[in-house]
Amino acid sequence: MQSITVAEAAQKLPDLIEAALRGEEVVITKDDLSVVKLIPATPVKNRQPGSAKGQVWMSDDFDEPLEEFKY
Repeated sequence: MQSITVAEAAQKLPDLIEAALRGEEVVITKDDLSVVKLIPATPVKNRQPGSAKGQVWMSDDFDEPLEEFKY
């Protein structure tokens, strides 16, 4: 695990991004406290509009007031 200060990270950001993409854990610290961890973003694959059709259900009384909030 790499641990680096905010000031150092500002100067070496491209290198730190590459390290995170290789799977290294990169932690950025401020005042000796860990504040940020760099990790690769996971891309969303195979998104298709409407692919969840039939998987979502909503009750007929969904928008009715809850018992706890009735006067």
